[in-house]
Formats: sequence, structure tokens, C-alpha cells
Amino acid sequence: MDRQDIINDPENGNKAESYEAFDDIPTNPNLSRTIGDVINTRYGRRDVLRGALGVSATTALFGTSALIAPNEAAAAPTNRYNFSELAWGNDETHHIADGYNADVLLRWGDPITADAPEFDVMNQTAAAQLQQFGYNNDYVGFTSLNDSGTRGLLCVNHEYTNEEVMFPGLGRQDRDGFKGMTPELIDIEMAAHGGTVVEIEQKNGTWAVVRDGQYNRRITPLNTEMTFSGPAAGHKRMQTNADPAGMTVIGTMNNCAGGMTPWGTYLMAEENFHGYFWTDKLDAEGKPDISAQPEAKQMKRYGVPGRWYAWGTQYDRFNIDKEPNEPNRFGWIVEVDPRDPSAKPVKHTALGRFRHEGAETTVSKDGHLVIYSGDDNRFDYQYKYVSGGKVSDDRAANSALLSDGTLYVARFDEDGTVVWMPLTFGNGPLTAANGFNDQGDVMIDTRLAADLLGATPMDRPEDAQPRGDGTAYIMLTNNSRRKPEQADAANPRADSSFGHIIEIKEDNGDHAAAKGTWSILVKCGDPAIADVGAQWNPETSANGWFGSPDNAAIDVDGRLWISTDQGSNWGKTGKSDGLYGLETEGDLRGTSKLFFRTPVGGELCGPYFHDSGETLFLAVQHPGTDGTKSLKGFERDSTFEDPATRWPDFDPKMPPRPAVVVVTKQGGGKIAV
Repeated sequence: MDRQDIINDPENGNKAESYEAFDDIPTNPNLSRTIGDVINTRYGRRDVLRGALGVSATTALFGTSALIAPNEAAAAPTNRYNFSELAWGNDETHHIADGYNADVLLRWGDPITADAPEFDVMNQTAAAQLQQFGYNNDYVGFTSLNDSGTRGLLCVNHEYTNEEVMFPGLGRQDRDGFKGMTPELIDIEMAAHGGTVVEIEQKNGTWAVVRDGQYNRRITPLNTEMTFSGPAAGHKRMQTNADPAGMTVIGTMNNCAGGMTPWGTYLMAEENFHGYFWTDKLDAEGKPDISAQPEAKQMKRYGVPGRWYAWGTQYDRFNIDKEPNEPNRFGWIVEVDPRDPSAKPVKHTALGRFRHEGAETTVSKDGHLVIYSGDDNRFDYQYKYVSGGKVSDDRAANSALLSDGTLYVARFDEDGTVVWMPLTFGNGPLTAANGFNDQGDVMIDTRLAADLLGATPMDRPEDAQPRGDGTAYIMLTNNSRRKPEQADAANPRADSSFGHIIEIKEDNGDHAAAKGTWSILVKCGDPAIADVGAQWNPETSANGWFGSPDNAAIDVDGRLWISTDQGSNWGKTGKSDGLYGLETEGDLRGTSKLFFRTPVGGELCGPYFHDSGETLFLAVQHPGTDGTKSLKGFERDSTFEDPATRWPDFDPKMPPRPAVVVVTKQGGGKIAV
């Protein structure tokens, strides 16, 4: 199925669904030894395929309770997630476990500055959107402004836009060549991307926006000037007609997950940047023709140009015919100082260029900064970065740690070893003979460098969450393109529609280690269906299992929480996306409990716990869009005029609005304790 077939497929109800379906097609040609092959070798191919494991593997995954017969007299182990589990389902609104409040804090269009206009959905402008909360909130971070933590800065990514439910009378644009996307609508769309920094305050147990906060601002691809650091800064392949020095770029886009540094800066990950680039040159079949591009090989590996947005029809910098180097200036990790609105955000090229899903940070045993980040594409890789210097009390010096360090890519071996291979110029095949003339080339072409090192192709590595004890959890959301012969030890299932989670234990409990061990924490999907091959602790209820793990968080008590992104495939489970507490220790290892679920068509992002453990920030992205044909009683595509839900306002004049939700316990106290 080619691009146009995907666009015209009636099963894809909006542009975002078509975009994701097209991205199912991997760009990685290096599929001789995938993570599925590794898992099959390690655990046994036949057992993996039939969803069964031997005694030793079952015990390793889930503890001894998995071997205890139901009628055997034994004290029931205590689940560390102390809440009454929510029932699964899918409807027009959100749901939270009993005893908790889930209050909407910020919605798309809400004013975030003192002089911002009130949101008028029927008369949107780019100027207004630049002072209003952006669209499709994804990553959420928080840094405190006072000792009590009751006042602080909320940092939020805005990943992409859904024009079908965003603009009145517009409808889908990918099917008609973006004919309805006027210059003003393109500017509004660009202004709705990027990020938001906004001051919030808790009074009498309730959080609210401080609209006149001195730090409040939007960060967008329309007007925010940024600079570069690291080995690719100023590189000839970063230079454009508008920026011959290769040191200044306007904005950031498709910011999915992210992270907060130990010194309180905000990391924005640039994920599916390829879709925003345009070309006017099409082949006989109407596909983008990049054959004349000097970097055609690199563009193909990164999926550039995607032509999923019309920005390149208005702005030359997004048209590769006019600015062929501009794609090299996206796909990075951006650092923002939320406390200094005058400081330029910095794209740190030492962290590599790929479709970053997250930038979660931790500190090694001897003080080095470590950042885990996945490349969210089928058959792409897991990375981590280790700084050369050490974290200190000097904030300016700390930011320099992101410019001087080593980026590693993971190889998962059948014996349960994970090896972190340095992506360093001159290391093995990373030489001029293979197209790498310096470290800048290695970082610009991180994917191609990792291909040559023999990294393990993964099932869409999304968020990676490190814990202070040298453990990291890798979310592998799904991979419907994996064939039976491509299954391996760390990616065990062909046609993996539901994904799995890998646990890494770094050597000596040190996140800076060059090696570690890995195991599968859970294989997701319905355990009652043998062909799915799911693997959960038997204590997991029908409400508790999930599919497509995406983002993750470690709370103040060291517990792992998982949010899901099933996309339009939620109809396969019948469950909305949600937040789950997932046991990682003891006899209940591999047991999951449902805590929160989204309205129909929404994806749950974040999550982020306040340092007190008493507040949880969640982001509900694209409510009322994905898979709405599966909603009983609605069963059609969602539009601005006819949406599957009008969450969270439930106003007949308002479409669904992505929003950040604040969760607190009724009566106060730590969440799930």
C-alpha cells in the first residue's frame, strides 16, 4: 500500500491516522538481526509464539507468585499501588479511580499571558494563538519557584495539530492537496505547535494558572529563534540561505515527550519532523522525488520530505527544493531555560539527530548526566547520552554538559546483555570511507551511523524512564510490520500490535555503564487470547492489562507508571488509553492496575509527578479524533462540526480541546499510597 492508498483508506479517519499508518513503513534497511530475533533466541521461539514460557523464564519475569496454584494456601502479596482499580471502557469523558479528583487545568486556546485575548474558536488568529495554550499537549514537566513547591513553572510540549476538529468547515487536507490551508491557517497551525511555559500556583489544594506570571510564554516554529551547540553547530550541512553560519534556526516542532534536567531546564524532543517538509517535485506516481537531492540517501533514511503539512508552500525553509539543508536542523533535543525568557533555546547536537521520543535524565554514580532517548520508528534504535563533565551547582556549567559527551546506541544480545556502543567519529566503520568526515556528520546522520554499528532494530522505542538505582524501563509501543522471521529475543512477537516493556539493569547500578542486562517486564495485550502472546502476572485483572505503552514516570516512591497510545487501534481492545500502575518488584512483578482513562479518541501523555507525590500532571492529547468509528453509537469520522466528544467543555459551540489535567487525592495526601 503506497502513500495515496493510505490517504484514501476509509479506515484512516483523519490526517494523523494516515500519517501514522504511512510511518508503519520502516526506513531502516538493516533488518538482519532485530530485537524480535534476540527475544526468540533468549526465551525460545516456540514458547514465545504460543504465549508461554518455561518455569525459569516465568519466574524471572513475574516472581514466584506466578507458579502458585490458585487454591494453594499462601498470604496474598501486597500491591504497592493503593487505589481501587478503575473499570476499563471507552466513552465521551475521562475517568479516575475512586477517591481522586482529575481537574482540567489548561485547554487548547486558554490565555497564558495577561494581555492575551480570550479564545474565540470561530475567529482564530496566529497572533492570538501565540499568547494562548497550544494544541495537542504531550510532555508535561514542572520546576518549583518556592521551597514549598506550591508555585512553579509548568512546561508543556505541543506535538501536532488535527485540522479536522480544529478549524470550522475545513475538513481533511491531505486528501485534497491542502487546498484549504490558507497562509493564515498555516500560521495558526505553526503557532499551535512547540511548547508552553506557564506559571501555576496551588491554593487551598487547587492548582490554577498565574496568568500574569513573568515567565509565561509560548515557544513555536513560527517565531522562536534558537541556536545550536555541539559537534554539528555551524557545520556546513547545517548552513542555509537564511542562515549561512549554520547557527540560528527558527523554532521546534513535533515535540513529543521530553524531560527536565537536574538543574531545572526543560528538554523538548523533536520527533516526527520529517512530515513537515515539502517538495514540489513528484514522480509519475505522485510520490516525492528526491533523486536529484545531494543527500537523497540521508533523506530517505529519515523519511524526508513527508508532505504531511503545507508549511513548505508558504515558507521556503520547509521546502527542500529551496533549502535542502533545513531538515538537518530538526530532529534534535532542545533545551529551554524556563526561568529566563530572554535566553535562546539551544538544540544540542551532541545528543544526536533522530525521531526523539523523550529525553529523560538521571545522574550516574559519579555525577555524570545521563539521558535516555528512543527513536520512535519501527525497527529503529534505543540511545543514551553520557556527559563528559559532572553535574554541579553551577547552572550555566551544567547546560554545557549537553554539548560535550558521548552518545551510545544499544545492542541487545541473546544472553540478556545490553551493550552500549559509542557513536564516535573514527570508531569502527564511522569513517570517511562510509561518508562520515567528522563528528558533526555522525550526529547529523545518527541513524546511518547506528546502522553501521549493528544496533538492534526495535519495536518503536518510545519513552525510556531511568530510576536512580541503575534501572531503566524502555517502552516498545508496537510494530505491526515485524515478520515471524524478524522476531528476536528483545522483540519477541511478529505483527506486534500491543508492544512490550524492557527492563535494563546497568552494570553496578550505574547509568553511565557501557554494559548491562535486560529482561522483558511485560508483553502487552489481552492475556485471555492465546494468539496475542501477552505475558502478565496472573494477578493482573481484566481492567489492568493494556496495549501500546508510550510514556512512563517514576514516582517519588520509585514506582513505575505507564501511559498508553493505541492510536486508532483502540478498537482492538475496546479500552481508552489510560494510566496504569505497573509493579516491577517482588511476587507481584508484572501486575498492572488502571488508574485513569481518557475520553474517546484521546491519547494519555505526560505523566509527571510533583516532588511531593501529592499532585500528578496528565496530558490528554487529540480527544475525539482517533478511531472514532469504533465508538458504539457514533461510528463515523470526527469533525469540527460533528465530533465524537466535546470534552472537556461539553459546549455545543466548542470542539474537543486537548488539555492538561491535575490529579489529587480527595482529602489530600500522596497518590496511590
